[in-house]
Amino acid sequence: MFIQTEETPNPNTLKFIPGIQVMSEGTIEFSDKDNALKSNLASLIFSIDGISRVFFSSDFISVTKTENLDWEVLKPMILTSIMDHYASGKEIIEKNEVSDNLPKEEDTEVVKQIKELIDQRVRPAVAMDGGDISFCSFEDGVVTLQMKGACAGCPSSTATLKMGIENMLRHYIPEVVEVKAAEL
Repeated sequence: MFIQTEETPNPNTLKFIPGIQVMSEGTIEFSDKDNALKSNLASLIFSIDGISRVFFSSDFISVTKTENLDWEVLKPMILTSIMDHYASGKEIIEKNEVSDNLPKEEDTEVVKQIKELIDQRVRPAVAMDGGDISFCSFEDGVVTLQMKGACAGCPSSTATLKMGIENMLRHYIPEVVEVKAAEL
């Protein structure tokens, strides 16, 4: 198995591309060892000291480290964990707890439009950088989004939210006044 790695705009996050499907649908993020118990692969990666976040998408895995550690030390251990997981034949996650950005029947028309724009225009772009963005809420003109993977904690995520996503949503949906990141 050959696993490619790519840098992301977040210097503490690397994107690992195994060349095979990671998630059959949706995305999922693990922010600590306890949360990672739902996934054999995430648990293997979190067993490495210095890992702070693991994110799975359709065809890549983003791993975030603590600032004081070097990728040259961590990368071989992460690659081994990924190869060991795929060699085991185990599922990525035990039960399907993927994020759901799809519009729901009970959503208002504005929320449906917001979710559709995020899904079609924003998520593909941030996935290229090893991250994801999911809809949390729309209240009093304020859209709250959760930054995941490489986007979580990225120095340029505020600029992406304000200058990119907020401007786009305000352009297409007049009811949107502001876009902010969900508190972690």
